Amino acid sequence: MAAVCGWSVVLTGLLPALILCAPGTRFGAPLALQCVVLAHTGGALARVLTDTRVRLAALGFWLFSYVWLGLAPLAMLATGVYPHEYRADDTTAFAATALTELGLLAYSVGAALAGRRAGSDRPVLLEPLLARRLAPVPVLLLSGLALALGAVLVPRLGGVDAFFSSRQAVRQAGGAKDSTHALVIWAVAVPAFWALLALLHLRRVSTPGDRLLRGLRLLLLPLLAGLNVIVNNPVSRPRFWAGTVLLVLLCTTRRFGGPRAFRRTAAALTAAVLLVFPYGDYFRYDQRQAVHVVSPADQFTTNMDYDAYQQMQTGIDYARETGFTPSAALGPLLFAVPRSVWPGKPEDTGVGLAEWAGYTFTNLSAPLWIESYLWAGVPAVVAVFCLLGAAGRRMDDVRERLRDRPATLALLLVPAFAFYQLVFLRGSLMGVVGPLFLLLALPLLITTRAARGSRAPSPVPSPTRTGRTRSFGTGGIRDLSHPLR
Repeated sequence: MAAVCGWSVVLTGLLPALILCAPGTRFGAPLALQCVVLAHTGGALARVLTDTRVRLAALGFWLFSYVWLGLAPLAMLATGVYPHEYRADDTTAFAATALTELGLLAYSVGAALAGRRAGSDRPVLLEPLLARRLAPVPVLLLSGLALALGAVLVPRLGGVDAFFSSRQAVRQAGGAKDSTHALVIWAVAVPAFWALLALLHLRRVSTPGDRLLRGLRLLLLPLLAGLNVIVNNPVSRPRFWAGTVLLVLLCTTRRFGGPRAFRRTAAALTAAVLLVFPYGDYFRYDQRQAVHVVSPADQFTTNMDYDAYQQMQTGIDYARETGFTPSAALGPLLFAVPRSVWPGKPEDTGVGLAEWAGYTFTNLSAPLWIESYLWAGVPAVVAVFCLLGAAGRRMDDVRERLRDRPATLALLLVPAFAFYQLVFLRGSLMGVVGPLFLLLALPLLITTRAARGSRAPSPVPSPTRTGRTRSFGTGGIRDLSHPLR
């Protein structure tokens, strides 16, 4: 309780006070409602940061909600300053804040309903899926494929030097084929990441091929590590993705798998997002200027990275003028269908809102709140966030149940989804669903179904020290003498 109170004071008292106590604060109904949103997100994040369980999916959701839709809108409403030129009236601002809180409430309800089944012994959809284990042959095949893709595509994308150039230079090198260029990079980056992660956690088995497996692993690991340094570095890749790669590699290790280590890691991540992330675009442009530290209010109101709330305001005004478009929901679901086959394929929501507002720069966000609202209004927002809350809660619960079982999807996939949520929630969906599909689909191809009856049991006293096997990812010895461990 002391930790909860301490974090709550910092997140819902101290940090907002730094914004609201600035001279010239404009009070009104939107700002009052935004204080409710801030209390909701800050309280929920404080609870996650002090939980006795590892709640990675909840951490990703509430961290994004607190910073991008809690603190940032508070600064914008208090000062009247926004990152972009478009300005909405107080009615639209109040509606955007209410829509934010509605999504948060729906997420909380979905998570609570899913939590009621946490103690059930009946298998559910996610548990058999996340109980799948890494299979040696598919992992080795993916490793070979990732290296082959890197050998073929990296030179065609400008060579190694291009991956250590600024993102501005990378876009310019792509020219008119910028979207195709980005897709090709993702086709190299995601397999390279999963191959390295899977190879680190691939279990040794007592078979005649174990020596061969060890030899191949020792050969492939340095090659994959080097490939990831090239294609997943924070210089040319987006901060969200580079951070996801680093955090997943960190949080899937045995040392950081327990609740105490999770709390420390989550606290460090929260501090990094608040203090370091705003200055993480140092490598985005060719002309790099000295880093100037500014106040939180100035950072939230002038940095385009925090445009989510303003884009929600723009989207609400856009919906008033044009109405809802249910068919737009098919765009993310059928993202792989080319426009030559589907001429009426929906456009990127962030780009569409930017063009409607008259911006010349259109690579803007469209948070999931406004994306779902533009599909079918309030009912769509409630449905989407209820499902997201239920899925996140189930993923966290299943990972907790399977925590002592190495080389499972629960160990690897849940952290990957949890941290990629920051990209997914910020949107637009059309821009992030392709990498998200690769991120979630590739692990299914390198895993095999767990043996029947191997569902993780409730905690029991440790059995005798017999029947051991090694795990590459932990560097230690796990006790597998219990038949269900």
